Amino acid sequence: MTADYDHAVRHHMIDLYEDGGELRALIEMLVEDEHLLIENVAVRQEHQGRGIGDRLLRHAEVVAASLNIREIRLYTNAAFDSNIAFYAKRGYQEYDRRALPSGRIAVFMRKDLGERY
Repeated sequence: MTADYDHAVRHHMIDLYEDGGELRALIEMLVEDEHLLIENVAVRQEHQGRGIGDRLLRHAEVVAASLNIREIRLYTNAAFDSNIAFYAKRGYQEYDRRALPSGRIAVFMRKDLGERY
């Protein structure tokens, strides 16, 4: 996918996951209409598989609840089956697939938080 980091830093919520002063991961979120959009979840390769992605997604749920938002959405590249499975295992459901101008296929997923928070 593509990213405009100058815009993101100014207009999105970006929370960092650090341990021992080392940046290990981040999550980028923004409020859109009546949902919280996770624009990016990035965990440094050497720290993947340690539950950091889970913690970041739970953090997004807490952020959404603090904003009185009951739905989280995200999208990923259809070529990344492992990403789709990762999100599905955590309660996200696919609701759309769209071709992007780049020729890639984006998979759109969402999670209804209901009244949990």
